[in-house]
Amino acid sequence: MSEGWKSIDRAELEAVDWAGLRHNYGTAEDVPDLLRRCAGPDPDDAEDAAFDLLNHLYHQGGWVCPAAPASLPFVLRLAAAPQVTPRRTLLELVGRLAAEAGRVEARFLDAHWSAAWERHLPDVLALLADPEPEIRRAAADVIGACADPGEGALPALLSRWHAESDPVTRLDLVLALGNATRRGPGGAPSDPPAAGGGGRRGAADGAPDEAATPSDQAAALLDALLAAPEPQLRLAAVLALGDRARASATAPAEGRLEIALGALRDPSVELWRRTSAADCGVRGMHRWTASLFDDASPAFALGLMADHPDEEQRVGGLEQAARVLSRRRSPVDALLPGVVARLDDPAAEVRYRAAELLACLGPAAAAHADDVAALLDDTGVRATRGGEAVADAAVWALARMNDPRCLPRLTGHVAGTRPGFASAGAYYGGSANSFHHPALPALHEVLVRLPDHTEALLPAIRDRLDPTEDPRNLRRFGEVLAAWGPAAESAVPRLLVLLADDERWTAAATALAGIGGAGRPGREALLTRSRTGGPDAELAAWAYWRVGGEPGPALDVLGPAVTNEDRATHTALSRLADLGAHAAGYADRLRELTATREPWVRTQAAHALWAVTGGDTETAVLALMETVRKLPTGPYLPVMLPAVRHLARMGEAAVPAARLLQDLPADDRRVHYFGCWRGFTEDEAVRTAVDELLAGVAGAH
Repeated sequence: MSEGWKSIDRAELEAVDWAGLRHNYGTAEDVPDLLRRCAGPDPDDAEDAAFDLLNHLYHQGGWVCPAAPASLPFVLRLAAAPQVTPRRTLLELVGRLAAEAGRVEARFLDAHWSAAWERHLPDVLALLADPEPEIRRAAADVIGACADPGEGALPALLSRWHAESDPVTRLDLVLALGNATRRGPGGAPSDPPAAGGGGRRGAADGAPDEAATPSDQAAALLDALLAAPEPQLRLAAVLALGDRARASATAPAEGRLEIALGALRDPSVELWRRTSAADCGVRGMHRWTASLFDDASPAFALGLMADHPDEEQRVGGLEQAARVLSRRRSPVDALLPGVVARLDDPAAEVRYRAAELLACLGPAAAAHADDVAALLDDTGVRATRGGEAVADAAVWALARMNDPRCLPRLTGHVAGTRPGFASAGAYYGGSANSFHHPALPALHEVLVRLPDHTEALLPAIRDRLDPTEDPRNLRRFGEVLAAWGPAAESAVPRLLVLLADDERWTAAATALAGIGGAGRPGREALLTRSRTGGPDAELAAWAYWRVGGEPGPALDVLGPAVTNEDRATHTALSRLADLGAHAAGYADRLRELTATREPWVRTQAAHALWAVTGGDTETAVLALMETVRKLPTGPYLPVMLPAVRHLARMGEAAVPAARLLQDLPADDRRVHYFGCWRGFTEDEAVRTAVDELLAGVAGAH
């Protein structure tokens, strides 16, 4: 029997009905064996068991399972045993469960958790005095992460603070003290004592004022640490105080920024890598601290963008500039010069990120196209799995600026003679908590944005329109040609050949539908395809109509599609709208669909109703207004863009929408759903659509 296992009361363990409890993977009858392995002599197996236990009891969060409170005392006893290898992982499990207990709704919190946590909090506090600094830090982090340490945690934290000499552990203790003082007795937010109070004087001198409450002592200590000689302790105090640091007499608002920047750019910032609460380096600390500062102000990002000998610092500065620019439009003028200056950086990663961020800004950065063009021959690559090149970021930036200097390189990419842009697009989250991911678009996503340069790019694409080409590549080239429309007419002969290929004809049909009348020679082939049934028949019938065919075949396929509950997709509705008055017989069905709760179907049904009736705006505008109702204040959804574009075509009838959206052009926030470069292009597209809506309504008046 291992020494660590002796810390477990076997009778107490066996008294638990583990088979009657559940965790994320079913019954908890495997928990005792996992606990035994955690205490085993094989370090690797013990770590594996601790990870499995964390996964079983926590997984991805969302609830505190019934097995969690039953496991808590045994996990803490193992974490307290010096012979147990995965003590840190076990405390990580405790911290995650304790934090999740404060986030989930009551119905997802096991009824026994709160009592178990209150009963065993002293066991966590006892670990603050463990001989191992790593365990002391982990214990402090558990207290800092938990939902309700309450007033009872403060005496132990304060006592440990005055005894602690390890500089890294002191950082975790400061953060835990901040968490505890914010909650105060019973979990209620605690107000700091008035400036000049007794506790404040004692803490500043390093000795507690016995007459002050623990809450007063802790608040006074945190306030005093804002003036500590160690830069990272000052930063820890700013992080621990959060918004309360704004009102501190020791560090007013402007001083708080100075403290943060001074600490983040100091070499001692590396101490945070060894903390339990942060466990990250320079850029991680940049991101964490950024949450304290207003996105509308570029001051924090500007401070981090100043020159620094550490490459990670320079990368982090650009990352913070991207964070601000992805949320607000007004800081462009303030931050743009600093971004442009990094195009000459000695590090390829920094040059790449600077060029990529200028690509995101696109037209707003067009005055610096010459600086970007200087990187077209830059052979530097990122130290990433994809090995993205600086030159490719420059090509993308010039494409966003509509600068023809990108065309020779893009032609090489289309021909396949240059590596670089991915073949498939990627999507990244755009929430307020996400950070900017400096990724390039797929090649076809670059090309569709260059309709002004079709003549230069089309020959290379025509050469790829071959029956031996990968159907996935053809599909993407087909989307490009469709977006370019009639300007891509010279590709029609190659597309007609592809119509005969069962694997590749859909790419040709998509392209021909966008090109229009020049594709008339493909009508018979498309008509034949439209009679085969299935989703592809809708594409063939629609393309047949678009290249000049009769409306009947398209109505025969698209009509049943919009009347069938399972087939009434927004794509089918959009194609039916192209038929205009020929589809007037489906007006009643379209009116029904404008009342559906599915926003994409409702939006495209409203547009189709307007199109097939020759202007039934009363129903259509109401449905489209429902789609864009939250656009001025709430989260942006991709379906809102086509809704605004449809409204912009409805003239005076769209006056209610114009009134709703009239303040959007002056709104400083970026309007987007996705992150990365898409967040910028989405914002531009929405604003262009709103401008067209307002202009259309004004013109109608």
